[in-house]
Amino acid sequence: MAVTAGQNAADRIDLWSKLRFDASSGAVWLGEQRMLLLHARSLGAFRNQLIRSLGEDRAGALLLRMGFDSGAQDALLARTLVGDGTLEDVFLLGPRLHSLEGVVTVEMVSSELDLDTKSFKGRFRWSTSWESETHVEEFGLGDHSTCWNQVGYASGYVSSFLGKPVYFHEDKCRSKGDPHCEIYADTSEPITDTDPVAIALKPDDIVGEIQVLSDELEQLRAYLRQDLEPGALIGRSPAFMSVFNVLKRAAHTPITVLLEGETGVGKEMFARWLHDNSPRRDQPFVAINCGAIPADLVESELFGVESGAFTGAQKSRQGRFERADGGTLFLDEIGEMPLTSQVKLLRALQTGEIERLGDTRARKLDVRIVAATNVDLQEAVKAKTFRSDLFYRLNPYPIHIPPLRERREDIALFVDTFVDRLAKRYAKSIRGVSDKALRALVDYPWPGNIRELENVLERGVLLTQPGCNIDLENLFVGQYARDPRAMSVSETGCVTAPPAPFADPRQLTDLTIANLEAKLIAEALRRSNGNITEAARLLGWTRRQLDYWVKSAAR
Repeated sequence: MAVTAGQNAADRIDLWSKLRFDASSGAVWLGEQRMLLLHARSLGAFRNQLIRSLGEDRAGALLLRMGFDSGAQDALLARTLVGDGTLEDVFLLGPRLHSLEGVVTVEMVSSELDLDTKSFKGRFRWSTSWESETHVEEFGLGDHSTCWNQVGYASGYVSSFLGKPVYFHEDKCRSKGDPHCEIYADTSEPITDTDPVAIALKPDDIVGEIQVLSDELEQLRAYLRQDLEPGALIGRSPAFMSVFNVLKRAAHTPITVLLEGETGVGKEMFARWLHDNSPRRDQPFVAINCGAIPADLVESELFGVESGAFTGAQKSRQGRFERADGGTLFLDEIGEMPLTSQVKLLRALQTGEIERLGDTRARKLDVRIVAATNVDLQEAVKAKTFRSDLFYRLNPYPIHIPPLRERREDIALFVDTFVDRLAKRYAKSIRGVSDKALRALVDYPWPGNIRELENVLERGVLLTQPGCNIDLENLFVGQYARDPRAMSVSETGCVTAPPAPFADPRQLTDLTIANLEAKLIAEALRRSNGNITEAARLLGWTRRQLDYWVKSAAR
């Protein structure tokens, strides 16, 4: 049968007479059903918070389920309110109940109900929809309907009434810019597993999933705290943090890393951090200084030796590659490696295989390479002292570590760390460094970088009385004790000595060899504009000899 307005007992029921307020208890009743008066804005704030916390899909599904239960409850209430009326009368009371509760004003466009076949087809128009008004006010117009709670109410009411699932859908909504909201339902259309209302009504273990996500988030935070903090690396300056952020991105990858920077900046510490925070952390970290090994021994150190390979090779032994299998091999001072050895290193990197000296059997290895250099490898390639193909193999992820003079904010951190470590080593109670000494340490150009700083502080710890601060005179010697800024560093990073120490040799009063040597070195540095390599050439020294002298002078 078709049901239309104005033909049923439901229209004759005065719903307002069924609504009563109990002042003594503060309860609100509609028939025998207790109701609640709520501030629309408070309920709207709750709805908005659900959306922000759970997202629209999950919040919409939760609101729909709440409405479905409310509609099912009102279907039971309608049966008691209609009394002896027909089931058709009960059915048509639903829209009026929805309006009475202040949720929405309902207008029936069409409604066809057949109780014998339990079929229904209907369309209803909503005006003054509380839910769409709240949504537009908070989130603005969108491209989909948002009266989720009201759709759930209509679906729950009719489903409870017919005793089978009947799902309404909203094809017009003020949230989409339509002049009003409209819903429809048709039981002749089969319900599929993809029906959005059917999906929304399925149980949703939100609490369980939130708990799982919370546990996963805590595990991730613990993992990041453990693996991606500086650890043994010291620094907080912008220059340090910039490098550290680049270093972190490479930690969990197998990419080859090239660490560039002056001597003494701590390249091996960065390499160790990279290994300790990589998936290879439980495997060996093996380091080799390519510049400290005689040229004829580099290959045997890297690749190992078979017994009898050469005179004195009485037994086979592994090279650094084999010892680092599964872990990380740190190739320090790679720019100092002889060209003949560079060829074999390149092959090992390309194939992942090595051959011991005196052996023809290839050994497959899994080694991550981290290389370091204090020379410009691109310039070395131009000078034909370094192979271009090896350079490109080592250079996919270069990281430049700044010198200490560009990290002055970190010097106080290094001082605290080194003084504490050295005091324990020498079993001395040292309070720290004096304010004057700290200012001098911060101002000093540190041509030897962190390594030089540690050496200077070691001297200070040794010369300072227990229980005292390290004073300036216990850190620097000679002219540096009087003025630590006497040796400065140019913008290019070169050491610059005081000007013209030999302007008039007749004015020299100290003719000791040590003093004359210092003067000659200062003059060489002045003439070379602070270029250590050029100054060493002028003196007839090697660069290493001059580096050693500079470090010794700072002790």
